[in-house]
Amino acid sequence: MEPNPLSLRSYDPRDDDAVWALHEWAIGETGVDPSDVPGTDNLRSVEASYLDPGGEFLVGVVDADDAPDASVTGNAVPDSTAPESTAADSAAPDSTPPTRETAELTTYDGTLAAMGGYVPSEAGRNDERDRPGAAELHRMRVAPPYQRRGYGRRLLDELERRAGAAGFEALLATTSTRQAAALDFYADRGYERTGTSTAGAYELVHFEKEL
Repeated sequence: MEPNPLSLRSYDPRDDDAVWALHEWAIGETGVDPSDVPGTDNLRSVEASYLDPGGEFLVGVVDADDAPDASVTGNAVPDSTAPESTAADSAAPDSTPPTRETAELTTYDGTLAAMGGYVPSEAGRNDERDRPGAAELHRMRVAPPYQRRGYGRRLLDELERRAGAAGFEALLATTSTRQAAALDFYADRGYERTGTSTAGAYELVHFEKEL
């Protein structure tokens, strides 16, 4: 039996505080200021940003009794199970992420360990692709204490399953060339590079996977 088995379910409004805490922790551990990541305000309004347009947002919860006791600090290596699916990432290698504790990830039924969602591509931001019949992945996160356990793969598999059941023909993902782990993650999960673009100082790689 795997340690801290993950239970995946749809977002609930009672998850709001934990969702935001996970976002800040996971991004901060990569040396990026979470406030520099564009478009993350949609995590303050998950229902309106993801569910109302016809998308999905999943959370992965572990039993609170199984949560690691120690807080995590320092220069954690970005995990391949926690890719960033926004339009741009920044790097601040000399920054030190603040100490965080798993208590901040507490939600009504356990500890939030992973999360991510998708929206129909035509409902995305203006700088994203618009492919009829496709959905775009967003906010794929795994909390640092739970990385390297395959939780990101399980999350992505379930998002793909639900997207297919909802009638989407493909999933899209975009990440920065600075996020090597994310590039490998998508390639390993069968996503094909379909092009590149730039956003400010960032070079972006676009992926697609037929469902």
